[in-house]
Amino acid sequence: MLLAGRRLLVTGVLTQKSIAFAAARLAQEQGAKVVLSGFGKGMALTEMSARRLPDPPQILELDVTKEEDIARVKDQIATMWDGLDGFLHAVAFAPQNALGGEFLNTPWESVELAFKTSAFSLKSLAAGLMPLMKSGASIVSLDFDGRVAWPIYDWMGVCKAGLESITRYLARDLGPHGIRVNTVSAGPLATTAAKGIPGFDRLVSAWGSRAPLGWTPDDPVPVAKTIGFLLSDWSAGITGELIHVDGGYHAMGAELSTGESGKT
Repeated sequence: MLLAGRRLLVTGVLTQKSIAFAAARLAQEQGAKVVLSGFGKGMALTEMSARRLPDPPQILELDVTKEEDIARVKDQIATMWDGLDGFLHAVAFAPQNALGGEFLNTPWESVELAFKTSAFSLKSLAAGLMPLMKSGASIVSLDFDGRVAWPIYDWMGVCKAGLESITRYLARDLGPHGIRVNTVSAGPLATTAAKGIPGFDRLVSAWGSRAPLGWTPDDPVPVAKTIGFLLSDWSAGITGELIHVDGGYHAMGAELSTGESGKT
């Protein structure tokens, strides 16, 4: 099996529609040992979803913005296993005034919280858990292509651009230790977090018609499979990479109407 014997931490599991839930389920099906993390009011949702996994895993309380939480989770994992083979960073948050067309009006306090939670926490978690990881370990995060400016995404888009850059710098600094760091840019999926973004439905409706492979917003499995690949030894030699799992949407230019498609 692809992940046989791998010991993995999966953050960000809320409902069964979460990308992280699909990734945790696939990891277990492929032989991995999995532990989840949850936080605050979302912990109850994480606990319910955990019971739906093939082998309900232990859940550790973790606020990724707090160094003391990361240190405690490191110690807890160390008592469970003698090391960690990788983790999925699937945590993001922005206040409502940082999304939906409020870019010019968003106060610094909201931007700071969004960036610390959605981008800087990748560095915090990687540095905090590094003592558990040996050569061959892999870190994967979830992205939404930060190379371009999206309607409605605003400061979360800036955070994702930061996440991509942090991925590259972590790849540089952790590579000598044999630790790989990559990010997966998923197309829009109907997760709980996504539905909280104003105008998300408009983004989804345009995606399927432009993506050459089409796009199913209710199916996180293609993204989960790519995450599984990156967490496995099969991706040895890949680091600092942004991998799109979006039906090919990112590679297309302007969309032509049916009437124009036959013109040269």
